[in-house]
Amino acid sequence: MDKVKQFFPISVKGTDVKALVVSIIIYLVVGFVGGLVIGLLGVIPLIGWLFGIIGWLLDIYCLVGIVLAVLYFLGVLK
Repeated sequence: MDKVKQFFPISVKGTDVKALVVSIIIYLVVGFVGGLVIGLLGVIPLIGWLFGIIGWLLDIYCLVGIVLAVLYFLGVLK
């Protein structure tokens, strides 16, 4: 659990509904803004594939962060 707290600090901040909603909104905003920036940089021909991989990893990170926030809220993770 220490590694999870290290890589996903927003997901394990709170146990109430407000903290859950805030952490989900933060992950959604990061995913959206990151997707826009990576989408703009992805049209560069030589390094577009690299930004595609980075975008894919950012999407996975945000999804895992949301799932961990919900699991921590439900008490499955401690």
